[in-house]
Amino acid sequence: MSAEQGKNLLEVEGLTVRIGSGASPAQPVDGVNLRLSEGETFALLGESGCGKSMTALSIMRLLPTAAHIVSGHVFLQETDLLLLSEQEMRRERGGRVGMIFQEPMTSLNPVMTIGRQIGEAVQLHDARRSGDVQSRVEELLGAVGIPDPGRRANEYPHQLSGGMKQRVMIAMALAGRPKLLIADEPTTALDVTIQAQVLKLLKDLQQETGMAVLLITHDLGVVAEVADRVAVMYAGQIVETADRHTFFAGPRHPYSRKLFEALPTTGKREQALAVIPGAVPALDQVFDGCRFADRCQYGTADCRRQSPPWRGEVHDGYRCILDAVPADAGVRAPLSSMAEPERSAEALVKVSGLKVHFPIRRGVFKHVVGHVKAVDGIDLEIARGRTLALVGESGCGKTTAGKGVLQLIRPTSGSVLFENDELTALTGKKLRRRRSDFQIIFQDPASSMNPRMLVEDIVGEGLTVQRIGANRAERRRIVAEMLGQVGLNQASLKRYPHEFSGGQRQRIAIARALVLRPKLIVCDEPTSALDVSVQAQILNLLAELQRDMGLAYLFITHNLSVVSYLADEVAVMYLGRIVEQGRVEQVMSAPRHPYTEALLSAVPQVDPKSRREVIRLQGDMPSPASPPDGCHFHPRCPRAEEVCRRSYPEVRAFGDGSRVACHLAVT
Repeated sequence: MSAEQGKNLLEVEGLTVRIGSGASPAQPVDGVNLRLSEGETFALLGESGCGKSMTALSIMRLLPTAAHIVSGHVFLQETDLLLLSEQEMRRERGGRVGMIFQEPMTSLNPVMTIGRQIGEAVQLHDARRSGDVQSRVEELLGAVGIPDPGRRANEYPHQLSGGMKQRVMIAMALAGRPKLLIADEPTTALDVTIQAQVLKLLKDLQQETGMAVLLITHDLGVVAEVADRVAVMYAGQIVETADRHTFFAGPRHPYSRKLFEALPTTGKREQALAVIPGAVPALDQVFDGCRFADRCQYGTADCRRQSPPWRGEVHDGYRCILDAVPADAGVRAPLSSMAEPERSAEALVKVSGLKVHFPIRRGVFKHVVGHVKAVDGIDLEIARGRTLALVGESGCGKTTAGKGVLQLIRPTSGSVLFENDELTALTGKKLRRRRSDFQIIFQDPASSMNPRMLVEDIVGEGLTVQRIGANRAERRRIVAEMLGQVGLNQASLKRYPHEFSGGQRQRIAIARALVLRPKLIVCDEPTSALDVSVQAQILNLLAELQRDMGLAYLFITHNLSVVSYLADEVAVMYLGRIVEQGRVEQVMSAPRHPYTEALLSAVPQVDPKSRREVIRLQGDMPSPASPPDGCHFHPRCPRAEEVCRRSYPEVRAFGDGSRVACHLAVT
């Protein structure tokens, strides 16, 4: 525990939550004990659907109507939050307790500017700045890394990228200067540079104010870097609690060990990642034994018959029948090798000079006064059976480029040659007929699904449109099989999107894209909302389909660990242009562009003892509406010279096949 930490700020005792009141109500939180001190960061880990977010919502008293707290206490300093009236609790929310929700698009009001939404929080909960709202709003936006905060404050949520919407949520949570910040996947949608900035911001705020942070995350690298203590949650219960160094030196519960084993790394390339078999058990049942027994490699008959004891102290121990997990249960477990996927030297898709410019209109007659150059002339090639990763900061144009390739956004200019078809020239029925050959996994699963449709119909819609399957029963079988491959059971068929957690909705989105067995998939952050165990399952599934069917992937992500494991090539994008591209081994081990170096330096390491020097970029990414003269990166580049300010660098090819747009790149 750091020197800044002091007495207990939050103490949760025996918290139990039930959903429903019938014969078998679900119990997503079952006897949870947590304790946070002032200035402490407490990380809560576990698979999607284990009860992490429900625990956070219980603390905030924001449970859905069907859920209710049946026992326990939640003390914030001397106040038991469970005894407060709703009016009293409203003063605590956004005041002493702030929360960053997992899905920003469903948490922001689509008809209000982001400045007005943040301003409301400032007026309600920050008495010091309630008379100076606008400057405080811009200060908060700048603090979380949103460029041009004065202009962005007047924009609406739909005008921002996924990462920027997440940053707006963080700014709103910080507006009331909370003593406790509950952060539900706060950096999930952020690229590594902004993630590093946000984590540093939270650290600085803790040092200044003594704020405690309850961090819900699936990123073990983030936990290793910022957490003081860690709790692992499974099927509604805490199964392990420890301080950070003890946890990473040797996790004691078999489930915790499996989380480490599932991490993607460069050393595991050409191998299948280890996965945890089965799924989290349904929580509407009475458990006689260990809830993890059916998925545990060490599970015995005794594990299934008797409830495992808690070993150790209340806030430092683990729940298992074993005195100690065998030493070979962790990351040293052998992994089965994967066959090499079918590959081709010929490009399946070839993108040349692709530009996507959005007009800026002003005045009564909406005259065009400029353009937002979201994608400004990029060249990409992806061969059958290969994966090209597209990385870069949020707002640099990655998602727009992916949509431009698929013609979901019509390019301003350029060519997209898919097999023998020029997609930019196809319209109407001809384009629709080709759509089964290329699909997209969207970044925000909640907003990409019809909330009134059952999962069976959401995933099977493409089958119906493309007339795949002899009848509805056959299509249901195909859908059920695909849901099983992404870790969801058949009961999911008859449920609606709102009945699933964020990670489970992401799995539904992946199943919908994969069910048509396309030739090219644009994967827009497909694993960003998933914990590491399910991420391993999805990455194995993508690799298996690529091997069996020769699929090509354009993989848009900010998770560079996934890039190092899955991708064959990587392209680094900055302000609408590709600044470096090459084989993943070369780019990840010896980057030539200063921007790539900064991205790699910001990646959290899953080792709390490691020390990395983060290259902190100056200022913010410029607006694509008015890119700087010369190299677009020069205002933030630590090595910029005069030539960088005068002209944009030509793309230089190197002997190892990499291409770099930098005046200063050397062989």
